[in-house]
Formats: sequence, structure tokens, C-alpha cells
Amino acid sequence: MAGKKDYVNSMVTSNRDQIEYHVREILKLIGEDVEREGLQETPARVARMYEEIFAGYEVDPREVLGVTFDEQHEELVIVKDIVYYSQCEHHMAPFFGKVHIGYIPSGKIVGLSKLARLVEAVSRKLQVQERITSQIADILMEELKPHGVMVVVDGEHLCMCARGVKKTGSKTVTSAVRGQFHGNAAARAEFMALIKD
Repeated sequence: MAGKKDYVNSMVTSNRDQIEYHVREILKLIGEDVEREGLQETPARVARMYEEIFAGYEVDPREVLGVTFDEQHEELVIVKDIVYYSQCEHHMAPFFGKVHIGYIPSGKIVGLSKLARLVEAVSRKLQVQERITSQIADILMEELKPHGVMVVVDGEHLCMCARGVKKTGSKTVTSAVRGQFHGNAAARAEFMALIKD
């Protein structure tokens, strides 16, 4: 989570020695020479990376929304193309893409950068794309109590592109629809039209 509040996973920090030991053991088990120059610092680098990419475990996603503002704007608000990176909980392989969030306020709005922070808080842990999509929508409904929320997430999953079926370039798209977006095809269509490039 870039900006004022950079979070790190303190469990990783506390267990750095064990993580480095186990990474070293995994390298040996796949046939690597852990003493060769290129790998000597790899266990430490992996531990430092885990502090960052698993920082979501340190954050209550509801708290990143922070202060809300009373505003009588009741038209669609969209923040699109929020880039995210996560780790598939099935293979611990990266997946990444973009999140598009739209909501219809009912008297409360939130700072636009807070929506990007919410995406970071939810995605920086072992995840599945479907859960990321639903969690973002549900948290916004609970915290802002808007008339409706719609979230669309697209992702490219290395567990599908780089291994298994090896379908490079394939994308997964998930959506979550809450509140007024459920029964209002025109609102859904407006959101989808506005997030297109």
C-alpha cells in the first residue's frame, strides 16, 4: 500500500530466519546449488518480498477507507483501472490485473485514493479472484451504505498461463453486483460502458 501508510507483514519479519531456511531447503529439493553466487541471497530476498506481497494480513480493509464525507451526490462514481497484484492460494503463483469500482452514494462518499487502498488491502494475501471481487463490494456496501455497488475485476493468472494448460494471454473476469445495480439494467450498462477503454 503505497503512500503514507506502507504496511508490511510483521509475521514474516518475526519469522524471517525460518522462512529463509525453508526457501533454502526448497531450492535444494528442486536441484539447485544454494551456494552458487546467484542464489546465495535469494532466501533473504524472498523473505523481504513476502513482507510486502503478503502485507494484506496486517490490515483491516474496512479501516483503509478512513473518513467518509457527507455529500448529497447520488450519481454514479467510478474509479477504474486500479492495478492489483495477488497470489493464488492454490499454487502460490501470481495473478494480476485491474479492478473497476462503481458506487451510487446515498449521502456518503469516500476519498478516491481510499478505493485503491481497499484493493491493496484485500489483494495482498493468498487469494482467489472471485473473493477479491466480492470482498470489495461487500465492504463498500457495509461501510458506505450506498444505493448500489458494482465491481469488475479482470486478471491474468500465472497458474493457468505458465503451467497446466499454458493458455498465455487468457483473462478471467469476475463481477459483483450489489444494491440498485441488481435490478437496474441501465445502471449496469452505464457502468460497463464507462469502464471500457
